[in-house]
Amino acid sequence: MDFLHQLGIKPNNYGSSTGSQSWNEDKELDSFSPVNGNLIAKVSITNFENYQNVVKKAAEAQEIFKMWPAPKRGDVVRQLGDALRAKKEPLGQLVSYEMGKSLQEGLGEVQEMIDICDFAVGLSRQLYGLTMHSERPKHRMYEQWHPLGIVGIISAFNFPVAVWNWNSALAWICGNVTIWKPSEKTPLCAVAVQNIVAKVFADNNVPEGVSCIIQGDRTVGEWMTKDTNVAMISATGSTRMGREIGKVVSERFGKTILELGGNNAIIISQHADLDMALIGSVFGAVGTAGQRCTSTRRLIIHESVYDAFKQKLIKAYTQLVIGDPLNSKNHVGPLIDKDAVNNYLNSIKQCKEQGGNFIVEGGVLEGAGFESGCYVKPCIAEATNELAIVQHETFAPILYIMKYSSLEEAIAMQNGVPQGLSSAIFTLNMREAEQFLSHLGSDCGIANVNIGTSGAEIGGAFGGEKETGGGRESGSDAWKGYMRRQTNTINWSSQLPLAQGIEFNLG
Repeated sequence: MDFLHQLGIKPNNYGSSTGSQSWNEDKELDSFSPVNGNLIAKVSITNFENYQNVVKKAAEAQEIFKMWPAPKRGDVVRQLGDALRAKKEPLGQLVSYEMGKSLQEGLGEVQEMIDICDFAVGLSRQLYGLTMHSERPKHRMYEQWHPLGIVGIISAFNFPVAVWNWNSALAWICGNVTIWKPSEKTPLCAVAVQNIVAKVFADNNVPEGVSCIIQGDRTVGEWMTKDTNVAMISATGSTRMGREIGKVVSERFGKTILELGGNNAIIISQHADLDMALIGSVFGAVGTAGQRCTSTRRLIIHESVYDAFKQKLIKAYTQLVIGDPLNSKNHVGPLIDKDAVNNYLNSIKQCKEQGGNFIVEGGVLEGAGFESGCYVKPCIAEATNELAIVQHETFAPILYIMKYSSLEEAIAMQNGVPQGLSSAIFTLNMREAEQFLSHLGSDCGIANVNIGTSGAEIGGAFGGEKETGGGRESGSDAWKGYMRRQTNTINWSSQLPLAQGIEFNLG
């Protein structure tokens, strides 16, 4: 596979596996492709001594890098964006092959990296603070922003490169250094990216340690989470994982950005363009085989169009082509591994036991082209919002549909889950759209009108509420999460007046 060579990865294409990751005796991490179950390559696992060396090197680099002017740091990020443009095709192919998402989605993920680099370059000249009027005469007040230090990034398998760059590009232009702990299910994507970064950084004499990688299972992530030398942890993953990380980091008074689970719904109004809503709903439900935190899990459909839209869904699902994600003719690739397949099957079982009615049946695909055992059928179940399984985020292409009669009822259903990441409504009624976006509407961090829940542009801050964690990454003023705020007051008078009119005289 030529794209591996282009990215500096030596393949080990021998044998096959169960499609799951494994830890072998010589402390190497084996990366298997869910596309065909084959071993791609091995990656060395970081031991504790190596981890400590990485942190030491990062801390030394931080002392140098924070002194670089922000526009100079931004120029390095600009060059990284150019390098990613040059490697977009092979890196997108690797993302597709190691993770299993469609090639178009793999290429789109690399494009996100390019876009955030472009965004960060401009931001490097806009790290603004405010100037305030003091209540005391001849005093000046203002705020400024300083680098945090070491930023630890824990990324998930479903977006093995883009979410890291959401964090790293902003962290770097803010004057921080980064340590990246990628998912043990997609370690090669991290290696490939680091190869690209290393070349750009070497060309610009960036201190060694500004961009670091540690590889391994959750133990390696726990070292970083507990480490007081790491000023902030930005973690993407499950709500369970985030709850553990949040507790540990808060106990040492570190900072966190948590991007956790989603249980996203689309409301389909009687005033919707149903053809447009169909595209948004199906892509949201089956894109990345349902393994996005923004994947559409629930459709809340007005009773007057419920039957018609249900038939459109059923027909659309018969047109889905499942197979090798590197083949652009296929819509849906595999789940990441057999653990994900078992989770998918168990969720279907629970849904049926709880009273759900499947109108499009699921199942595992077998035969030629499906040897990895990770390919499953996207399925649809009629259900109610109160079912335990509907309240739970299943990282698989299972879609639950339900009826509503009033917009207030639909919004209550949309909000009636523990998670609060992404939400959407399809309607051509202005009043419905505005109500959905108001304080009377969606309680999610992302709320869309006439587009689906899945996919986000880098210009907006990305993140959610409730059990989604409350963190924000990417655009808008998310950069402030990677810096510490400092308020400054300068007295340029010959007196020392106190605030609030307090008198304090000596002698």
